[in-house]
Amino acid sequence: MVEATSCGGVVIFRGKILLLYKNFKNKYEGWVLPKGTVEKGEEYKETALREVLEESGAKATIMKYIGKSEYTFNIPDDVVDKDVHWYLMMADSYYSKPQREEYFVDSGYYKYHEAYHLLKFANEKQILEKAYAEYLELKKASRWFKK
Repeated sequence: MVEATSCGGVVIFRGKILLLYKNFKNKYEGWVLPKGTVEKGEEYKETALREVLEESGAKATIMKYIGKSEYTFNIPDDVVDKDVHWYLMMADSYYSKPQREEYFVDSGYYKYHEAYHLLKFANEKQILEKAYAEYLELKKASRWFKK
């Protein structure tokens, strides 16, 4: 078994959530949240911010740690056991540009119910639910602003 760690973000701007659409060799991969692998010597927060910027072009600020999702998947000769650490982030605009090298062909900001139904993976839907609840709490407490 191979262990892997990634970090990502639930990026929100004016109540809408950033999603990326992945299409590998014209095969539907689905809508996902931005995330990626931790590089040597990198802290989780740094990875999350870097991956959001690389994959979507969005400049964001971390507001809060949301939690971790765990899953496994098969690769040709092994099984990967993956942990993903998620952060709630505030974007500075609606700007996004999908990273073609990672097979992202579209990106955009969607209302919560749209984002929830577009997301392909159940674990990302759960993270979205948790992150959006945190976002609403921060907003209600007037704590949703650039630090």
